[in-house]
Order: sequence, then C-alpha cells, then structure tokens
Amino acid sequence: MDIRRDDGVALVMAMMAMLLMTALGAALVLTTSSETIIAGHYRDSGEVMYAADAALELALDDLLTVSDWNALLNGSAQSAFVDGPPGGSRTLADGSSLDLTQVLNLANCQKVTACSGSEMDAITADRPWGPDNPRWQLYAYGRVSDVIPAPAIDSSSYVIVLVGDDPSENDGNPLQDGASQTNPGSGVLAMRAEAFGPRGAHKVIELTVARTDTTELERGYVGQRGQNEQNQGARKTSVQTPGDALTLQTLDLNRGGIR
Repeated sequence: MDIRRDDGVALVMAMMAMLLMTALGAALVLTTSSETIIAGHYRDSGEVMYAADAALELALDDLLTVSDWNALLNGSAQSAFVDGPPGGSRTLADGSSLDLTQVLNLANCQKVTACSGSEMDAITADRPWGPDNPRWQLYAYGRVSDVIPAPAIDSSSYVIVLVGDDPSENDGNPLQDGASQTNPGSGVLAMRAEAFGPRGAHKVIELTVARTDTTELERGYVGQRGQNEQNQGARKTSVQTPGDALTLQTLDLNRGGIR
C-alpha cells in the first residue's frame, strides 16, 4: 500500500464537518428550548405573585365584615371565597394535586403531617416568637378564575389565604386577640397568602392588618415583598390598593408586629 495516496480524505473531512454542524445545531436547539422554558417559568412566577396579591385583596374585603377577630383566630369564621371543606386535596390546572391540610401544616410547623402544640410553639428561623407564633387557620381558598365568572380572569392559579394572631402579642395565646390596650398586638391580625401555579410555581406573601379608629383596615407587607418602612401619619385610612403609600408605622420583624 502506498501511504502517500490521499484517497478518502474528502470523505473524512466531510464527516468531520457534518459532525461539527450537528453539534452546533444541537446546541442551538438546546439553547432555544431552554430560553422558552425559562420564559415560561418567569411568566408563571409573575402570575402566581399577582394571584397571591389578588387573594389578599379579596380576603381583606371580607375582613371588614368580621367584628370579632377571635372567630378568625380559632378557625370558626371563613371568607365567602371557598371551594369546599377546609382541607383535603385539590386538583390544579396542570393535573397536579394540592392538599390544603398539608399547606396549613407546613405554614405552622414546616412539615406536612399534623402539628402538635409544642411544634407550633417551637422557636425557629421562620417562627422565632415561641408561644406567640401565629397558629394559621384556613380563611379563603379557591381558583383565581372562580372570583369572577369566566372568561373574565384567565389564570390557572390556585390561592390560599391563612390568618393568625400577630406575633407582636405578648399574652402567649395565639388563638385569641389581645384584649388589653397595652398589648402591642391588640387589634392586629397576621395574614399569609400562598399561590400555586403550573410547573411548581409557588409564591407567598405575608402582611399584618390593623384596625383603625374607624371600621376600616390598614396593612403593611412583610415576607415576599420584604420589610416596608412606612411614613408615620394618621391611621384613619381605608384598605389600600397595591402601589399606594402606606401610613402605618414601622413593622418590627423581631416581634412581627407594628411598633
């Protein structure tokens, strides 16, 4: 055999060029599909964030009709926005299931099984107030699309609103609002909204609601939206819409309430 012959070199070069083009094409397809998936997750994340905010707006309207907040804290009062018994499994739009009882337990003691009193009173990074930790109760829950008859709202999100005693209370009884005017948590309620969407999208917003000198409410956001530094001012204002200035005083993250 004459090793100086170059028969077949063109075929080898053509195969190498084809292999290179195949790799580049696969990389382009992977990048395009990844960008599409990322954009979808970003859209779902934004949607469930707005859904959680909308659920709080709806629940706040119902709070105006509740004269005794102790009925909220012991779980005997619920919003008009519910889709059945307070517990059990719900099927989401993407076919996945959501258990309301498990969501409640995760909020109260960070596990899906039933919480004991000592577990709910345990001091953790998320619940550092011990006996004054809020014991969340299911207040409102359902599909966002059920708020207004279809097709007014095109959303597949499922929302849950929990209520509990504000942890700035110092009476050690999370099932009863503080009765004394010297109690810093008297007339203050903690709320937690969770929204669930397709592909595991999940957002949480927590806020505190305080009674004013009138029959109206005023609130301050914490949690997902972060701590707000509010301007001091009159407390006779109505429930405020997103984007409006808040007039409550500073929220105290160490105690969880309003200073």
